[in-house]
Amino acid sequence: MKKKIVKKIFETAGLHISRYDTSLASYESLYEKYKQFTMVPKDWYVQNLALCNQYKDIPGTYIECGTWRGGMSAGIAEVLSPEKEIHLFDSFEGLPKAQEIDGDAALKWQSNTDDPLYYENCKAERKFAEEAMRLASRPNAQIHQGWFDQTLPTFTKGPIAILRLDADWYDSTMLCLDQLFPYVVKGGIVIIDDYYTWDGCSRAVHNYLSRGQQSSRISQWRDRIPYIIKKN
Repeated sequence: MKKKIVKKIFETAGLHISRYDTSLASYESLYEKYKQFTMVPKDWYVQNLALCNQYKDIPGTYIECGTWRGGMSAGIAEVLSPEKEIHLFDSFEGLPKAQEIDGDAALKWQSNTDDPLYYENCKAERKFAEEAMRLASRPNAQIHQGWFDQTLPTFTKGPIAILRLDADWYDSTMLCLDQLFPYVVKGGIVIIDDYYTWDGCSRAVHNYLSRGQQSSRISQWRDRIPYIIKKN
């Protein structure tokens, strides 16, 4: 009886007990393979892979907005089927200037260029992402270089199974949601990398869902990874 009650609670929240497997060892080797290409801590990295594994069979493309060196998407690409179409979007010029809506922490981080976690304002050469995808045996992954407001409006959009947003700031996150969320298929997911990090990201997500009267809700994978299951 207790198991049935717990199962009902999870399913009401859009979750399924079967997705909470504890076998993560196979993903740790992928982190070691790509750790020079990602800023994502090991535990969070493997949890991203475990989450994507649960939705890998949903029809549609995989899209990441905010790629840096491509290490996170390279690991995810190895979890997804070889037939899954992959699109990566990044300026490769670093982040745009943070605004007041992004919060004090964002403004302080961007102004402290001596911080070891500054990473040249998240600037990376495109060749790193290309190398990461080559290592993942996905050289045909399409990399769209440029600012989101230049690349996303002209991108030919189709059904999206997994959308991973690593856009940091309010304006960038909102733009990605405006342009791509309507194309996420029912039952597909949106992973929000910066939801717990920057105020601007979380504000954009809340405002977007509220503005559109969306029934989709923010879930949490294993107490770490924030994501949305597309409900309609």
